[in-house]
Amino acid sequence: MTRKRIMAPFILSLLCAALDLHSGPKQLKDIIAELPFPMPALEEPRFPENTVNITEFGAVADGRTLNTQAIAEAISSCVKSGGGTIVIPTGTWLTGPIRLESNINLRVERGALVQFSGRISDFPLIAGFNGKSKRWIITPPLYAYKAENIAVTGGGIFDGAGENWRYVKKIDMTEKQWKALVASGGVVTGDGEQWWPSREALDGMDILEQARIAKGTPSKEDFEKTKEYLRPHLVHLEQCRGVLLDGPSFINSPKFHIVPSHCENVIIRNVSVFSPEYGQNTDGIDPRSCRNVVIYNCTVDVGDDGICLKPADLADGQEPGPSCKNIVVADCHVFKAHGGFVIGSESYGGVQNVLVRNCIFNGTDVGLRFKSARSRGGLVENVYFDGIQMRGIKTDAILFDMYYSGGAPEAEAVKDLTVRQAEAVTDLTPRFRDFHARNIVCDGADRAVVINGLPEMKIRNMVLENVSVFSGRGVFIADADSVELRDCTFLPQSRPVFHVIQSTNVTVRGGFFQPESGLFLRVTGEASGNIRLTGIDLDQLQKPVEFDAGAKAGAVLLE
Repeated sequence: MTRKRIMAPFILSLLCAALDLHSGPKQLKDIIAELPFPMPALEEPRFPENTVNITEFGAVADGRTLNTQAIAEAISSCVKSGGGTIVIPTGTWLTGPIRLESNINLRVERGALVQFSGRISDFPLIAGFNGKSKRWIITPPLYAYKAENIAVTGGGIFDGAGENWRYVKKIDMTEKQWKALVASGGVVTGDGEQWWPSREALDGMDILEQARIAKGTPSKEDFEKTKEYLRPHLVHLEQCRGVLLDGPSFINSPKFHIVPSHCENVIIRNVSVFSPEYGQNTDGIDPRSCRNVVIYNCTVDVGDDGICLKPADLADGQEPGPSCKNIVVADCHVFKAHGGFVIGSESYGGVQNVLVRNCIFNGTDVGLRFKSARSRGGLVENVYFDGIQMRGIKTDAILFDMYYSGGAPEAEAVKDLTVRQAEAVTDLTPRFRDFHARNIVCDGADRAVVINGLPEMKIRNMVLENVSVFSGRGVFIADADSVELRDCTFLPQSRPVFHVIQSTNVTVRGGFFQPESGLFLRVTGEASGNIRLTGIDLDQLQKPVEFDAGAKAGAVLLE
């Protein structure tokens, strides 16, 4: 079968999904209907009918006047009146940090550009959000701390002026882009491979590390010296309850774009997130240790992970349990990104109850990406995918990787998956189990599926149903237990279709695999066993099974 003949159903599936995504706006109740896990009902924030325009407090839309104080006074006035809506009308509004308060809806009208200042001096250092931390941070452009019932709405744009903060790798730019960047100023590293906006930014990491060695804890003065190195997130909402982001575009962040951290009851919908493809660490939407979160009808096109869960430590006051719990992502489009939907790399806080449904990933480095490592691990369980369309994935369509080493996707994709040594199990050993993926189509990837567990902690209980992938290479299953593939279509250009390494209880049930050419299954390692091929006519396979590295012929059972 030629590639031309194979592509037609893939493209048809993508088009059908696109039509479904745009069949009409869905309500929140539709998004959280028929979930595969129980989830508390979410209520959208509501605000008093009190509207304040920032121009009433002297804000000027000329792109030159710094409006930090005017916006702060407008918010303060509205809070004193019991809350309501702050209106940022059409125009270019230059500003420093904006702090949201409880019962405030910040509405940015279509045609309004909130341009955060490119002067780093306009963003003061703070001793954490509570004012007590010994790790000083830059005040984020748009932030809230322990606020309740807050929203950012409207059709305007928030621009983080990230070009004044971010470093850039030469390898990520065209020659023309690189020459223009270097000519604009800044500092290039000695090896000529990185550009930094200033010498202070370039030297910041070394200065802080030297202070840690000398003092144990760097002082405020040490952090002041490295201020241009310390990049804030564009939107950072810390320990908030009842959050709504609805409508605006968030672009060009110094670091991650949207970070709800230790928040409860969060709705993010109808937002767009953009950064240059070469933007370092410019994740799109990153819920960190959040519970009861719904993200839908969003578009993301960034230089790092698209939509990513960060299961880290719990904050004071959060109930014990998985730090990321009850998360729904639906009807989203992700274009350039390291991963379309991602969990990790830290997973030590734990994840439970996640559904990703009816999304399109077009041109991402990885499609579905789950990454952790022995020193950053925790329990990730009860994760569901349904109706995911992918096209032009650069490395892996679906990746579960407990060996993540911090590299870019293309570097991680060349790691050895063969027989490895077990290590002692600790509290930080990753544990992945109970994943369910169905109705997934990917037209173009390097590897179709990679399940890469640890010798001491297998990836367990994974079901892939009606998954169709056209790829360069097939399915790799290493250090896993209880994996079932039902009615799947895998059409790799190179063989084998399946490579099972030190894994047990693997079932391939039915499906289509272009049987007339090449090796179907390679089994590696003496620990591999109970690999069942059900409903597959091996007589039609040119070369059914190959064993190596101590694998036994009895490891494969035909049914």
